[in-house]
Amino acid sequence: MISKYRKLFNEQFTENKYQQLKDDIASDFDYEPTFRIAETPFFISNELKEQLIEGCNEVVALIQDVNFKSLTNKALGLNNKVPNEDEHTTFLAIDFGICEENGAVVPKLIEVQGFPSLYNYQTNLCDKFINQYPFLYELTPFFNGINPDEYLKIIEDVICNHHPKENVILLEIEPEKQNTKIDFYYCKRDIGIPIVCVTELIKKGRQLFYKNENNEEVLVKRIYNRVIFDELDLRTDLKLDFSFSDDLEVEWVGHPNWFFRISKFILPFLKGKYFIETTLLSELIEIPDDLENYVLKPLFSFSGTGVIFHVKKEDIDAVVEKELYILQKKVNYIPIVQSPDGKVKAEVRVLCVWKKEDAAPTLLCNLVRLSRGEMIGVKFNKDKDWVGGTIGLFER
Repeated sequence: MISKYRKLFNEQFTENKYQQLKDDIASDFDYEPTFRIAETPFFISNELKEQLIEGCNEVVALIQDVNFKSLTNKALGLNNKVPNEDEHTTFLAIDFGICEENGAVVPKLIEVQGFPSLYNYQTNLCDKFINQYPFLYELTPFFNGINPDEYLKIIEDVICNHHPKENVILLEIEPEKQNTKIDFYYCKRDIGIPIVCVTELIKKGRQLFYKNENNEEVLVKRIYNRVIFDELDLRTDLKLDFSFSDDLEVEWVGHPNWFFRISKFILPFLKGKYFIETTLLSELIEIPDDLENYVLKPLFSFSGTGVIFHVKKEDIDAVVEKELYILQKKVNYIPIVQSPDGKVKAEVRVLCVWKKEDAAPTLLCNLVRLSRGEMIGVKFNKDKDWVGGTIGLFER
């Protein structure tokens, strides 16, 4: 998208540099991520950047609506409600596919999540790219003109809320087995909070505790929640000393209820040039004749689980809980990133935080996924190169 930097990068790219990039990441914790790291950043033009910002602002406008909670109570009613919900979400991740419409490049909203993403890993990934390609220092992954130190300070303030670091935990299910654990490691290193498994929490009355490295019980005052309920519901083998539905003396950063309120559930309510025709399956009047132009998606799954790309009428008929699925029109992802061997498709996730006292979220950073397959995701890109997770870079 910025031809100058694409040309520079491709001229300097070597397989050896790509290996050094991965080795640089692996050296931080003697661990190489299990997901594929793409060979290149995505160079985002000012025009596309402004479109992404405009699309995000339209999503935010819906979420800011005074009736938003009543609009999304149904989504919450389909799941276990967690007490002490805050006024608005803390985290917002807005995914746009880079598409073609009427011969023009346009971002189309694919998904929106009221849940944290790889906030700590992404900025470190940017640094690793700069280590291999110093000219990339001229660019930035950040919105709003912030620098890396300001970004980290914002993330730390949002996660910790001025509590002592030992009283703030990153909570996950068996974090050492998660695909995203590289982000947990950077969070622990750069912010200084411990990583705790849900099975390690001890409940005493309305309070939660964990044991530190000295086997001492430490009070939990604030939880940076990374638990996905889909996974928790499936893990009937886990023995927890507490329930998410308990009324606890704890602050949630990323309150679990927002995972359900801000999800694919809100896509049917978004109309405009950046949005895709989406229908809740329970409100589908008739099945379209051209199902080959649609995708069937569960509302609350993560990482593409349960998505049916080639939809048949039988697939729709087979869905029992139709209020938990959407039928979404396919979009035309445009191959836009020039690789040594053809062009590659891209999806940009804009990472935002919403401070408690602010009227609106702040757009901070981004995550990009590259794909040669029909969809963005591992199973569509197996054994392919110039695909996977990366970072988008803007002109300063």
